[in-house]
Amino acid sequence: MANDLNVVALVGRLTRESELRYSSGGMAICRFSIAVNRRKRTADNRWEDEANFFDCTLFGKSAENLNQYLEKGRQVSIIGELRQSRWEQDGQSRSKVEVVVNSLQLLSSPGGSSDSRGGQQQRSWGNQQAPQGGQNQYQGRTGQEEAAPAFDMVGPEQFDDDEIPF
Repeated sequence: MANDLNVVALVGRLTRESELRYSSGGMAICRFSIAVNRRKRTADNRWEDEANFFDCTLFGKSAENLNQYLEKGRQVSIIGELRQSRWEQDGQSRSKVEVVVNSLQLLSSPGGSSDSRGGQQQRSWGNQQAPQGGQNQYQGRTGQEEAAPAFDMVGPEQFDDDEIPF
C-alpha cells in the first residue's frame, strides 16, 4: 500500500495554441504548455520574475470542449498530476515529465483583460463534483458552465520583509 502523493496545482499563461489530436481508440488528447512566473530577490536586493515552463496534457471530453479556448496568452489554473514518460531514441534513454490535467479553470481572456465587473473571468472544466445542496459552480462533462467565485490571493511578494509573519 503506497502512501505517496502526486498532486500539482499551477496558475500560469499558455505559451502557445493548444493542439488537439485523437488516439487510435478515439480518445481526445489536448496538449499545451504554460509559463508560471515566480518572483525572486536578486543578490543586489531587487525583485525579478523567473519563468518556469510546463507541458500539460488534457484527455477526453474536457480536451475536446476546452481546446478552442486554450489560446496563447490566456491565464489558466490547473490541477493535475506529474507523469514521467521514458523511451529510447537513437540508442539513448530519454525521459520527459508533464502535467496530466484533471481540472482546468480559465482565468482570463488571451490578452489578459478582465470582465466588466472588475474581476477576472473564470470558468471551470474537469472532474470536479458539484457541492452537495448548492449550485453547481463548475462544469463537469455535461457542457453547462457557470462562473466560479473569484479569490484575491496575496503572495509573499506583496509584503515588505518586516511584514512577513514568519
